Amino acid sequence: MQTQQRAIINISVPRAIEKEIIRMAKEENKTKSELLRDAFRIYKWRKNWAKIRAWGEETARRMGIESYDDIERIAE
Repeated sequence: MQTQQRAIINISVPRAIEKEIIRMAKEENKTKSELLRDAFRIYKWRKNWAKIRAWGEETARRMGIESYDDIERIAE
């Protein structure tokens, strides 16, 4: 099994956010690092999904697609 290398990143957050991170990590039985890694993965997924959506909306606009009927018309 290959060992994944880790890097330590120090960040500063307001005390209120720190308390929420600690509370949520305990609630989910995770370390603070695990919780923040999960948060980053979700953030990255949402950013990528937004790019895909924007591409789809631009493609639909360019092709004149405004409804499912338009999709059916183009697919024929």
